Amino acid sequence: MGNAFLYRMPSGIPGDVSRKSHSTIEAHIVGGQLPAFGVFGQFNVQGQIVALDANTKKPYGLLVRAYPTQSATNALGAALPPSQGISDVLVRGYMTVKNNTGTAKKGQPVYTRIANATDLKPLGGIEAIAVDGETIEVKAIFMCEADADGNVEIAFNI
Repeated sequence: MGNAFLYRMPSGIPGDVSRKSHSTIEAHIVGGQLPAFGVFGQFNVQGQIVALDANTKKPYGLLVRAYPTQSATNALGAALPPSQGISDVLVRGYMTVKNNTGTAKKGQPVYTRIANATDLKPLGGIEAIAVDGETIEVKAIFMCEADADGNVEIAFNI
């Protein structure tokens, strides 16, 4: 059996709201491809949620992973968010995200990438260290240490 947890259960799936009763989630129109669930987005001039860019000063919220989702081509946690239509955005609350760089520690600040994105460090992605000109600090903190896959809970706008 491949479902035994010997040391620690996974922290969750990126984009999953971890404490639903303490969260504020809004539905918004998506205006382009965001790199993953559980990343920060911002409004464009048409009022749609889009990926962050180098001009971002304050992201609006985190893209929520829809449940249930079905995909014949993507594994759980690997699917790309929709590039159009309506998606949920967490504007206050707790979410499991993927920490892309640095070591997450409880109570430490959260940074998000706004420039020089790569596959492993997407725009709007979560990072535990600041990189001048590439990340900005957001009003969020880590709630625990990351699991072996980098998944960690953050508190945003609390």
